[in-house]
Amino acid sequence: KVRVVMAAEAEKPLGQSVIFATSGLGGVLGWIVVHPFNTLAVRMNLSVMGESGAAPKSFLSFSSDLVKKEGFSGLYAGLGAGCLRQVFYATSRYGLFETFRDALAKYRKTDFAQRFATAATAGGCAALISCPVEVCLVRMSNDASQPEAQRRNYKSVFDAGARIIREEGPAAFYRGSQPFVMRAMLVGGTQVATYDQFKQLYGSMGLSGLSNQFASSMSAGLIYSIITMPFETAKNRMAFQKPDAKTGKLPYTGTFQTIGAVSKAGGVSSLWSGFLPYYGRCGGHTVAMFIAVDQLRLMYKKHYQ
Repeated sequence: KVRVVMAAEAEKPLGQSVIFATSGLGGVLGWIVVHPFNTLAVRMNLSVMGESGAAPKSFLSFSSDLVKKEGFSGLYAGLGAGCLRQVFYATSRYGLFETFRDALAKYRKTDFAQRFATAATAGGCAALISCPVEVCLVRMSNDASQPEAQRRNYKSVFDAGARIIREEGPAAFYRGSQPFVMRAMLVGGTQVATYDQFKQLYGSMGLSGLSNQFASSMSAGLIYSIITMPFETAKNRMAFQKPDAKTGKLPYTGTFQTIGAVSKAGGVSSLWSGFLPYYGRCGGHTVAMFIAVDQLRLMYKKHYQ
């Protein structure tokens, strides 16, 4: 009887507050690892806006030039905004996913379609919640690459938020929300679908534990990075844009209008500009975050349950 009681206590489900807290903290820890990839992805993606027929630089060339000009600290531009974004995005995305999944499991057996829909819905909700911080992150990450006269020179994520409200109005926080939400829904759905499939594939090849998790995360990250990069490009353009000096109108007004305009101006391949660091961010964050969340929950169970 004692063993049964101990087993039941060991399998006691985590509370909602613990699920959300570990999801958010794990997201922040994972983001600290991959933030340089995000900086490079945003910079490379937006660099084509200022290029006049010049061939795009390679990932290594672009990275080395950035470090030479700004030092390694330049790779961590906007880190505060990135971490704050994870507080909202990772907390709500993974917390809501597990909450929705567990709630639906009471009424029907969990299957692929249910996981896909649940993950996509949670991702879309998380994107809407975190969009204001995402705008701050994109602007702060790319600001140093602009001519000095065109820089916004935000002092911090909170300064960025206050100035955006004061100078542009609250609506500016949701520029790029359409592609951001669509990207988040695609990431949520494809990540769940491909991650499980790759885990089974690599498991049949003899990989288990962290090695399986790493290989599955990077493989799933590759698939959804390819699929979602055009929406990431649209989100970056819409978040970073400024009104035309003469007309006062914004050049990008919607997801597909932006994708079409970018393709027309720089060719279809420009939608995937900055793909390598974007993939490093997606795959790397998935690995780092999942490991961090698992370890945080194990520590909680060990010390507080």
